[in-house]
Amino acid sequence: MKPLLNRALANWPLAAALISALMLAIAHGFETIGHLAPCTLCLKAREVYWVALTLGLILFGARQLLRDDRIRRLGSLLLAVVFLVGVGVAVYHAGAEWKFWPGPATCASGGGMANLGSLQALLDGAKIKPPACDEAAWVFLGLSMAGWNGLASAGLVGLSLMAARLRRD
Repeated sequence: MKPLLNRALANWPLAAALISALMLAIAHGFETIGHLAPCTLCLKAREVYWVALTLGLILFGARQLLRDDRIRRLGSLLLAVVFLVGVGVAVYHAGAEWKFWPGPATCASGGGMANLGSLQALLDGAKIKPPACDEAAWVFLGLSMAGWNGLASAGLVGLSLMAARLRRD
């Protein structure tokens, strides 16, 4: 397991990009397969992974072209900051779900997307309730998706910092 971790850390920008793509795929799966419409904060959390994905690919490409390991180390620090923003978004979102503080004004409370069944229902005046940031749509082992995202993002911060410290011999 340790050789696999060391290899991932040695290529952290690419690993971070792949993990970010996986996190986006999981979120998309919850949306399309689980029919859980994302709220405003869910979409903000996805933006963090889009930034990390893009940044990771750019850093990996630059490192391959320039053959300079400092790019990986400095890029890993930058990725740590990006994932730290993800921790902040997740903690804010989970706190809003637990009613520790209010969510953003763009998050209406009152439930998820109405089951319209057809376009005709919408045309007939069916009410659509946007997903609410202050209501957990899914909970596993006592944590909502925002809570699990916070743990994942914190882990990615830690791995990014470990990658920044890794020295290539």
